[in-house]
Amino acid sequence: MSDLSDLAAAREEYTRGGLVESDLLPDPVAMFARWYDEAREAGIHEPNAMVVASASADGVPSARFVLLKGFSDDGFVFFTNTASRKGEELAANPACALLFPWHPLERQVRVDGTASLLPRDAVDAYFDVRPRRSQLGAWASHQSRVVDGRGELDRAYAEAEARYADGDVPTPEEWGGYLVRPEAVEFWQGRPGRMHDRLVYHRSGDGWRTERLAP
Repeated sequence: MSDLSDLAAAREEYTRGGLVESDLLPDPVAMFARWYDEAREAGIHEPNAMVVASASADGVPSARFVLLKGFSDDGFVFFTNTASRKGEELAANPACALLFPWHPLERQVRVDGTASLLPRDAVDAYFDVRPRRSQLGAWASHQSRVVDGRGELDRAYAEAEARYADGDVPTPEEWGGYLVRPEAVEFWQGRPGRMHDRLVYHRSGDGWRTERLAP
């Protein structure tokens, strides 16, 4: 067992900068675009990696990393197997949360919103541009299902590879995408003494209002 005193002493002082109300753009998507570009320009590995937190109909939570594949004024987009645990949870309870942990910049972005399925033509359009190996993997893996071992997965991949050896790989029926419509977006910037900046946009009618939260 690890020495808990080591964990208790593990800390860094956040000194890279601050975030004040005058820094905010009029809407959170534009502000997110600015921070995303800065994360990408800083060389952060997979700056589009985000935690998606969902909950079952009876409130049992789960979380996992997925990749953001688009964003606009409508919301944030990702793709996955709709029959996976996250897919089943979002079908039963579409309320969810996203988290972008940009540690090297001492920043986080949190999104609270509601997920809805994307139209099939949008799903097909994205699936068509995925790498072929990823397309085959979508057929081989019924995400979140119990398997007997690695060999079962390898055989399923080989079967998919053989099945579509001579043509394009179609979109599996259970593979889909989600649009998360934000209701609140928080921008978090680390500050010395754990006096972090937390500025939050809340949807208000056709626009947004902002407020500061205590760290």
